[in-house]
Amino acid sequence: MCVGAIRVGAIPVGAMRLSAMLVAAILAGCSTPPTRPWPERTPDEVRAQLLALLPPKLADRGDWATDIEAAFTHLDLLTSTDNLCAVLAVIEQETGYRANPTVPDLPNIARREIERRAGALKIPKRAVSAVLALPSGHGQSFAQRLAALRTEKDMSDLFEELIDRVPMGRTLFASANPVHTGGSMQVSIAFAESHVAGHRYPYPMSGSVRDEVFTRRGGVYFGTAHLLQYPNAYDRHIYRYADFNAGWYASRNAAFQMALSRVAGIDLVPDGDLRLPDPGLFGRREGHTERTAVAQAEALGLSAARVRRDLALEDSFDFEQTDTWRAVFARAEQLAGKPLPRAVLPRITLKSPKITRNLTTAWFAERVQGRYQQCMNRAYAR
Repeated sequence: MCVGAIRVGAIPVGAMRLSAMLVAAILAGCSTPPTRPWPERTPDEVRAQLLALLPPKLADRGDWATDIEAAFTHLDLLTSTDNLCAVLAVIEQETGYRANPTVPDLPNIARREIERRAGALKIPKRAVSAVLALPSGHGQSFAQRLAALRTEKDMSDLFEELIDRVPMGRTLFASANPVHTGGSMQVSIAFAESHVAGHRYPYPMSGSVRDEVFTRRGGVYFGTAHLLQYPNAYDRHIYRYADFNAGWYASRNAAFQMALSRVAGIDLVPDGDLRLPDPGLFGRREGHTERTAVAQAEALGLSAARVRRDLALEDSFDFEQTDTWRAVFARAEQLAGKPLPRAVLPRITLKSPKITRNLTTAWFAERVQGRYQQCMNRAYAR
């Protein structure tokens, strides 16, 4: 018997059955197994397919194909057609292939954010105006730069300088730049920073990780990592798209919340958050989902401590192997009289200084899924 090395996180949804067949063939008899249970493609072959799938009128198509292929190579991800289309669909939905996208009405968006934060801190508007009248590092006043904002990076750079150089800057912004996502895939900047902490970034970096997100290569690299570089048991890419928007395993956790709702006989919002964030100094508070799960512990044959420990794995693939996960789904399916889904689209309304419409995570995932299907249709029509 011989078994090849299988990278769980790199296997795409569309390749799961094929991979299973190939593994079965390997187990049937071989002397020296291949290191991967799927056929390899050369970088040139991948770039050629990307050139065929990218919009025909896109400027710098060759550079986009190079950076996307490089991201897959550096992250050691399978360059299957469905994985490539998944990345292309997110880029197209988020920015239409713009590494540093412009944002309509950005000066007003930025000013409203400044005034909102000032109002929450009871800082008078005249004090804010005085701060914005100060000269920035570019020679212009902050107010002049604010009025000229066009791109996400312009806004991000302005807030970074306000935080670092201006009196009240750290008080006003709590050292937190309100631009939380950026680049061609609108990847979370916090995710990019945490990814660099655990992985070697493959490109020379002259500025910050935040700066890299706004480059074509950096936005594609970090966005692809966030979309594909984690293990899951999803049977459709649409749940990855929801996770890309709401955080890893949000779709799986939302399904758990729906099962727990059935067990407890109450309504829980399936938002993918099983626990409240730990505020640090004053200790943790239990949210509605955690309180409900703990209240059901005895009926499920579990201790409250066990439930709390299991819910702490909400951001890990291992949560699906816990006693709490198994007990909740077993009881919920007994009550339902049928199997229940292990992934659903989370119910989340999107909020950001850059968002001016009522949008949801489900809306985002469904839009990306549509673009993904169009890409797959193009690929297999050739």
